[in-house]
Amino acid sequence: MNTKPIVVAFPFIGDEVGGSHISAVNLISRLDPAKVRPIIVLHQADGVLSTYLAERGIPYVVGPATKILAPAHRVQTDNRLLAAIGYIASLPRLVRFLRSQLVEIVHTNDGRMHATWALPTRLAGARLLWHHRGDPEARGANFLAPLLANHIVTVSKFARPCRPIFPIERKVTVLHSPFDHPSSLPDRDACRLAIACELGLEKNTRFVGYFGVLVERKRPLLFVDIVAAYLKRHPTEPLHGLLFGLPEPGGPRLDEAVAARAKQLGISDRIHLMGFRSPIAPYMCAVVGLLVPAVSEPFGRTLIEAMLLGTPVIATDHGGNPEAITDGENGYLVRPEDPEAFVEPLYRLLAEDAEWQRISQVARSQALDHYGVNAHINGVTDIYSRMVRQS
Repeated sequence: MNTKPIVVAFPFIGDEVGGSHISAVNLISRLDPAKVRPIIVLHQADGVLSTYLAERGIPYVVGPATKILAPAHRVQTDNRLLAAIGYIASLPRLVRFLRSQLVEIVHTNDGRMHATWALPTRLAGARLLWHHRGDPEARGANFLAPLLANHIVTVSKFARPCRPIFPIERKVTVLHSPFDHPSSLPDRDACRLAIACELGLEKNTRFVGYFGVLVERKRPLLFVDIVAAYLKRHPTEPLHGLLFGLPEPGGPRLDEAVAARAKQLGISDRIHLMGFRSPIAPYMCAVVGLLVPAVSEPFGRTLIEAMLLGTPVIATDHGGNPEAITDGENGYLVRPEDPEAFVEPLYRLLAEDAEWQRISQVARSQALDHYGVNAHINGVTDIYSRMVRQS
């Protein structure tokens, strides 16, 4: 029986801080040191993730120089061969690093790290835990993970790889991401007034929010369309839309696309790009509701964070959203890709205080009952132990 802590490496590029990074750091910081010795590996020591870790007093090491594998849409066609050659040349460095650190398990948390670390993990004689937080149709999850991963964790039933090249039933587990329970709730009106003051708006201004990376799947442009649709029906409502998040590094500049869409619809003065903010609670408590226009969202972290804070959620009836939201009970589910579908439930939240209070209280109560850190930590630690025993 293994009595020493299991050495687990968590590689990240370091150029972004999104929901997957927050969830992973939440897990890492709470692992029992008697059972697990985590090593956070950053490829970019001067990126935003290193700052995020430093602010929380969480140590990390700088990973070996390597060519990071990226999805096809991020690599120009004429550069793919060079990228492959560069990656193959860096494989020995990754293998030596894992062996020198006595790593037993590599726990990857995003597409680029899955692809980059899967092969060297196996070559080094370590085991790979593939934490899938993305599309169930993703090529890596359906082709690479069944071949190279020793175990696969998905954040929802929806996110399970749907077309694996080999059977994965015996090595896949569904575990919802870890969520801290807020010890206290910020004063909602004070939070709202702080943003109104920051933006130079009237004191009676009300906000709806988008929280997350600005990527196509999350539909930030549709968020703009929703605000426009609402204002078309209710032109006197002092409603503004706030987008908290940044574009995906190396991806399309959807912040610029959001600004262009707002200008096209004549609501530039009603849409505000707020960038990345942390902690998020004061901003999430400033909005009357969280809008989740995403499609194929495996299990949105911000959706649960909003519920824990008592902020009502209007989300698309798609992806993993229905696993958390029961329409009309603890939030609202609406047709995907239809901005008009958001208007009526949003009006109810804005116009009916009793309805807002009911949804807020039920959502918070259910989230506190169902989503916590301990169950996630215990589940992952148990998987680590089983992976080591099976070696």
